[in-house]
Amino acid sequence: MPIHPSAVVEPGAQIDSTAQIGPFCVIGPNVVIGPRVVLKSHVVVSGRTEIGEDTLIYPFSVIGEIPQDLKFKGEETQLVIGKRNRIREHVTMNTGTEGGGGMTRVGDDGLFMAGCHVAHDVHVGDRVIIVNSVALGGHCVIEDDVIVGGLSGIHQWVRVGRGAIIGALSMVSRDVIPHGLVQGPRGELDGLNLVGLKRRGVSRADITALRAAFQMLAQGEGTFHDRVERLGQETSSDYVRQIVDFVLAETDRSFLTPR
Repeated sequence: MPIHPSAVVEPGAQIDSTAQIGPFCVIGPNVVIGPRVVLKSHVVVSGRTEIGEDTLIYPFSVIGEIPQDLKFKGEETQLVIGKRNRIREHVTMNTGTEGGGGMTRVGDDGLFMAGCHVAHDVHVGDRVIIVNSVALGGHCVIEDDVIVGGLSGIHQWVRVGRGAIIGALSMVSRDVIPHGLVQGPRGELDGLNLVGLKRRGVSRADITALRAAFQMLAQGEGTFHDRVERLGQETSSDYVRQIVDFVLAETDRSFLTPR
């Protein structure tokens, strides 16, 4: 049976005929659930929330509740979740706020492990792995292919560049360059995510270019931004260009810089 008889589905909810709503789930009136989505049991989906096809949500997750932000005054905002995500037990994802653009967005093919939190106005890319009990603060941007290790915290407004990896038990309070490796209790940039680069089939030439770029960022002359601008003038690697574009983009945060 696609919708279990013990589930509560409020009038107005749009649920695809191929979706499965398990026992004791609660679905709000402004929810849109796509094809082949599975809510296993005891899942609450509220707010103006969209869940993309083939996403699987495990028991006791709360998806689309209002932000944990005292500035939130009940404005109509959204949570949009992409395709093929796996959202494990006790995960919480909040809708956006007016001050943050009104939308929390999760990309495709993500894994959100038990007990993690995605706060208001966060933007999560594709193929992201958020490990157990991680907290993503409001307005964070987590780009594609990022891994955040267990029990870590990402401070509000921080950007984590594509392909970066955050070690377990880290507190990240500044922006992380693409493909960076961050570890330690106060989150220090300690190298490149070489394992992730190799797993994704990045060429040896690009990895060598990234290593040289990291050394230049760590030891070159001038300020950090001076070194990045010089990299942009000298590099022919698309992967190094990702770092340059990330650093030179607009941000309210400072950066983790190489030790």
